[in-house]
Amino acid sequence: MNKLFPRTTVGGVSLPRMLMGTNWLIGYSHRSAAADSGIREKYSTPESYLPVIEAYLDYGIDAIMGPISTTPIAYEAIKHAEDVTGKKITIIDTPYINVDDTAEARAEANALIKKSREIGSTFCLIHHASAEQLVNKNKRIIDRLPDYLYMIREEGLVPGLSAHMPELVQYSDLNEYDVETYIQIFNCMGFLMQVEVESVARIINDAKHPVMTIKPFAAGRCTPFVGLTFSWNAIRDCDMITVGAASAAEVREDAELSLAILGRRFPDLTARSSPAPQSVLGHK
Repeated sequence: MNKLFPRTTVGGVSLPRMLMGTNWLIGYSHRSAAADSGIREKYSTPESYLPVIEAYLDYGIDAIMGPISTTPIAYEAIKHAEDVTGKKITIIDTPYINVDDTAEARAEANALIKKSREIGSTFCLIHHASAEQLVNKNKRIIDRLPDYLYMIREEGLVPGLSAHMPELVQYSDLNEYDVETYIQIFNCMGFLMQVEVESVARIINDAKHPVMTIKPFAAGRCTPFVGLTFSWNAIRDCDMITVGAASAAEVREDAELSLAILGRRFPDLTARSSPAPQSVLGHK
């Protein structure tokens, strides 16, 4: 059985349809300050990231998404993993940039985009917290977005948008902005989604470019089996799911679940443990 993950093409770049997430490595749990702190304590050195990144690479999942250019430990961990494994990791950087309409702010934004190129990123997707400041719902435009996309192209990076607000995808397509892909929150629980699940599913299906979906487990609020079964069956063959994991074992479970779902078979996984398992559940 081939365990290498199927791939898609984004802006001429080959990517696995499962992408490495980073929230559960750099400390954004979407659960509590204590959980965030626990993540950062566990993954406090570049070496501590290695087992998790190696597990992804074992499945051909060789692309990572996150604010890498502004998170030094994540960048150092990627370089360390590349040195140890000899495998190249594609960086999908999501920098937060200053989008104030001043010369100083534009210079600051340009410097961050240059930094994204300097660390070896392939993609530079403007963080949703920046891009959403530019949305004009009345005019159905993203004001001054072409300025930042031009900066990204000038650095030789593939441009895109990170979208919590689904209008980013719609207005970008409507105005034919120079982007190659989108990040969009999508999960069966509607967690952090600004409109209902069905509407976001339609937006993804109608998007002119491949979509990188995020938060498939609603930050731990649904099980991987439920979250992945929903997402893989709701997105297109060109789209991707960004899956974060807190351990190498979780990576392997999520990859096996995903390959089983895509292959229309039942996953080969050990059942969850219980202090008093019911006979009907069984254990492998």
